[in-house]
Amino acid sequence: MSYKVMVINGPNLNLLGVREPEIYGKETLDGINNELKAYAEKRGADIEFFQSNHEGEIVDKIHDCLNKVNIIIINAGAFSHYSIAIRDALKAVNIPVIEVHLSNIYKREDFRHKSVISDIAVGGIYGFGSLSYKLALEAALDFLKI
Repeated sequence: MSYKVMVINGPNLNLLGVREPEIYGKETLDGINNELKAYAEKRGADIEFFQSNHEGEIVDKIHDCLNKVNIIIINAGAFSHYSIAIRDALKAVNIPVIEVHLSNIYKREDFRHKSVISDIAVGGIYGFGSLSYKLALEAALDFLKI
């Protein structure tokens, strides 16, 4: 049986490596995705990546995952803190989700301390830079028993 992992990235994550490298690191999103793809393939899982700066496109991608994806890893960026639409889409498709953040959101501005996704997620990983994605993928594959 082939398992499929969807990695969804929200606004401004296309600028990784350029945007505030002291907070988000110097690795690009393409670099992170390439590492995740190699690791997933080694473990026998299919993995797909999606990034958008637009809330509706993220909602549409989540809807598209229905009956096609076994688990979602999401870094919704700023949408994590207020997008009820993304939260509702994740609940609607009823696919296990792991929330990821590059930075430790609890050591930053107060408005970043609340995530509207975290309470519906299987778990969350934050604060380890690009390693957060690798840890999330490892957790996803473990969750799926791969």
